[in-house]
Amino acid sequence: MSSPTVSSAEPLAVVVKSFFDPVTFTFSYVVHDPASKHCAIIDSVLDFSYASGNTSYAGVEEILQYIAENKLSAQWILETHVHADHLCAALYLKQRTGARIGIGAKVVEVQKVFAKAFNFEENFDYHGGQFDCLFEDGDDIQLGNITGKAMLTAGHTPACMTYVFDDAAFVGDTLFMPDFGTARCDFPGGDAEVLYESIQKIFTLAPATRLFTCHDYKAPGRDEYANETTVGEQMRNNIHVGSGKSKSEFVTMRQQRDSQLSMPQLILPSVQVNIRAGQMPPAEDNGQVYLKVPINYF
Repeated sequence: MSSPTVSSAEPLAVVVKSFFDPVTFTFSYVVHDPASKHCAIIDSVLDFSYASGNTSYAGVEEILQYIAENKLSAQWILETHVHADHLCAALYLKQRTGARIGIGAKVVEVQKVFAKAFNFEENFDYHGGQFDCLFEDGDDIQLGNITGKAMLTAGHTPACMTYVFDDAAFVGDTLFMPDFGTARCDFPGGDAEVLYESIQKIFTLAPATRLFTCHDYKAPGRDEYANETTVGEQMRNNIHVGSGKSKSEFVTMRQQRDSQLSMPQLILPSVQVNIRAGQMPPAEDNGQVYLKVPINYF
């Protein structure tokens, strides 16, 4: 079937391809400008077995295959935040594609908390130098012919960003699908009031803006995983913040809910790698790399 003819005055919207990791319930994305074929890889996943300590790149190889098959050129590797539920594969993707790794500038706050918790090496860079670009709120992100925006949407963590390209916004853990709600705020630096305000910022986007979530856990009564919604749908139907719920209602709900949640299974290995942009800690004097488990710290 031939492709439809599109007027040059009506450029194609960005193309979004999702990749789902069922082990960590994580959605990764490739978003590309159809005119230039430049793409960004968002929230990649490194396959990791906690039981054995083994890693693999099977998931990101699917992403790289998609990029190659569609003749795309990777320009960015973007992290919406320092994930606590999966290890990112940003460094591996940079080595394979030459793309730049970007994250919110407030990652330095997260680094200071967790580097202390894991007693990182003395020469650890606490200024975000592991990343190629640290985005401030409102910074432009050039993707081929499209100028995107980095939007600070803190609350889940201090450094959470939403990346907006054309009619598509990648919200990380800030919002889940409307029937599941919103992110927890009990991690270091998290704040339910700030999260509410960040969500209101997202709600200023056009109602038809496509929102892509980082995770889905299938809300009760839903049989399929889902990852795409719209600003308008979230405003109307999100069970935590939709239908005009007030900040005080949200904060009370969020604090009560968070007090009952257990820590994510992969938080300890994840943050050690993710605050390094996907690099493992340096090998010790026996040549072996280790991930630490602080006892009775958190």
